[in-house]
Amino acid sequence: MPDAKPHSAAPAERAGPEPVWKFRGYEMRPAEFNTAMVHYYRAEIQRSNTWRMRLDNTTNWAVIATGAAISFAFSSPQNHFGVIILNTLLVTLFLWIEARRYRYYELWSYRARLMETDFFAAMLVPPFAPHPEWAENLAESLLQPQYPITMWEAFGRRFRRNYFWIYVILAAALLLKIYIHPLPAETWFEYVGRASVGPVPGEVVLTIGVVFNGLLFLIGLLTRGLHQATGEVLPKFGDERASFLSSLCPGDGRKAAEGVRARVDALLHSRRRQQLLALVITGQPQVVADLVLKEMKRGVTALHGKGMYSQQEREVLMIALTVTETPRLKALVRQVDPNAFIIVSPAQEVLGRGFQPLGE
Repeated sequence: MPDAKPHSAAPAERAGPEPVWKFRGYEMRPAEFNTAMVHYYRAEIQRSNTWRMRLDNTTNWAVIATGAAISFAFSSPQNHFGVIILNTLLVTLFLWIEARRYRYYELWSYRARLMETDFFAAMLVPPFAPHPEWAENLAESLLQPQYPITMWEAFGRRFRRNYFWIYVILAAALLLKIYIHPLPAETWFEYVGRASVGPVPGEVVLTIGVVFNGLLFLIGLLTRGLHQATGEVLPKFGDERASFLSSLCPGDGRKAAEGVRARVDALLHSRRRQQLLALVITGQPQVVADLVLKEMKRGVTALHGKGMYSQQEREVLMIALTVTETPRLKALVRQVDPNAFIIVSPAQEVLGRGFQPLGE
């Protein structure tokens, strides 16, 4: 009796869809794969929200510190503007910390956006199937996580968004404090004399302040053209988003579907994956080539070579692949010839089927 259920369920299982993942006898069905992806997406959203809160906390620290420093400076008739200078340095430290956190936030946000644009959004466009590129990009980000943006871009973006007005208020408060306390300055020389800090003359203090704030504003301006950040409200593909949305306008059904799908394919290739070139030297090149063609669905080119030490002529297999496919290639070659020789080197650019389209 206990065996009746498994035997009766076996034909249904064999007739079901092919597994999308196998490991040590365990098979994951498409429904289970989609469920795992949904849970993973929720986890990335939660992690993005956590780091977003950390960004807000850093900005709150800067705002509170600025308010406290200005209140303390103006509450005394003495010329205590040094607290504003110290607060400016403290706010700069907060800005650097927030820029570093923003790079972490962009990593988690990039993965969430990758699933939104390349997995879920692709389901809404005919033929309603995710493009294989999204899986490679996501797997590469998980295996070899890297910051999507540079520190310069993160620093400039956070400065423009939040800290620009904080520095403007601090500079205005400093200049006003020097002018009005203890009494309004009547001449420029008197004003400059009040700006001195201990043995440092006022001219030097004001010059340092102008240069310091000028450098910050210059960084914010020069980094404005950097657009590697994904952001939850920024288009992932830049200006291409407008043309992509325009292609969704009503029109001829079949042509519109083909145009939309072609546009999605172009957008999915906009972020290049890390590309590699592998050279395989083995005594059984045909067997290895057949396995690569069948199991990895990658092209193989045989180059004629000769071992100068052994004086034996043999074929050298050249294979273009991605970083996530390298372990699979090593496993296939090791399965056929444990004594094979493999060279894997980074490729500057790979154009053609399965990689960046040659026509672009």
